[in-house]
Amino acid sequence: MWKLVNGHLVQTTDQTRVKFRTNISKSLLEKLNKLALEYDTHANYLIESGLQTVLTQDVIHFNKKTRPKDRIQYKTTYDKELLEQVKEFAKNHQLFINDIIEYSVQYIDFNNIKNSNHKNRIEQ
Repeated sequence: MWKLVNGHLVQTTDQTRVKFRTNISKSLLEKLNKLALEYDTHANYLIESGLQTVLTQDVIHFNKKTRPKDRIQYKTTYDKELLEQVKEFAKNHQLFINDIIEYSVQYIDFNNIKNSNHKNRIEQ
């Protein structure tokens, strides 16, 4: 992210984002990467959109027996506040965060996602 300071652009780290590592389905991640290219965004922005929708609904119908067997490690950044809400949601529903991430993909709002240049935005 860039900030305008005294008429000059200064590159800064977005303090609202945190690194997070989890394991998610490889095939699902491949699908997300294809969708990210199609919608000019990043996979983690797509995930965030789905997570926001699931949190808004405050309901999850997840069958633990259908967990994917092709999970791989996935490291990315998420909105700090959103991730805290997801952690609490997972705890309240006795699920793992990766379960919620995988579940949320079906609820991505393609009309309301950040584009790939969001991280290069200029803020005052």
